[in-house]
Amino acid sequence: MDFINLNSLHLDVLKEVSSIGTGNAINSLSQITNKRIGMDVPKVTFLEFKDVSTSIGPADDMIIGILVSISGDINGMVMFLLGLDSARTILNYFYEIPKKPGEDFNELDVGSLQEVGNILISSYISALGTLINKRIIPAVPIVAIDMAAAILSVPAIEFSKMADGVLHIETVFNSGTDQVSGYFLLIPDLESFNTIMRSLGVM
Repeated sequence: MDFINLNSLHLDVLKEVSSIGTGNAINSLSQITNKRIGMDVPKVTFLEFKDVSTSIGPADDMIIGILVSISGDINGMVMFLLGLDSARTILNYFYEIPKKPGEDFNELDVGSLQEVGNILISSYISALGTLINKRIIPAVPIVAIDMAAAILSVPAIEFSKMADGVLHIETVFNSGTDQVSGYFLLIPDLESFNTIMRSLGVM
């Protein structure tokens, strides 16, 4: 089985799994910020690598990417992507003095975003591992601030020879009047993808 040629049953199962995983991640963020954070139903699609950056916005837009390599029973990468304004909104969940629109990110900001990404991705991975009864081990997260095309070139180069696409999960969450759009990208190698599908009983 490849990533692109999936039927409606496969997509429905993966959407349900993604909803649980992202919900787990947002609950973790709510706990560490001590804020009530709501979440819309995630939009789950499978995309070819070449289409991922344009799904998020213009390829030359600056974004923040947090990448975690995964190993164990499932091998690949998970990325969490944010626009700069959404990243500032998340930082303001923690800061007493809010960051202003357009304000640059300092070393403390980058470290905070790395930790947020680590919590979100680890929570997502934990939920996925529990659902499929597989051991998934996350590595230390890597943070980059760059154009979308440049950030997404990393998994494309790494995995395009082993996989033909990515599970693209758009998540919109909010705290009060603040709204944040974030994107989880699950990029297992093809063998791991098949392991996930078999574990979910749809192969």
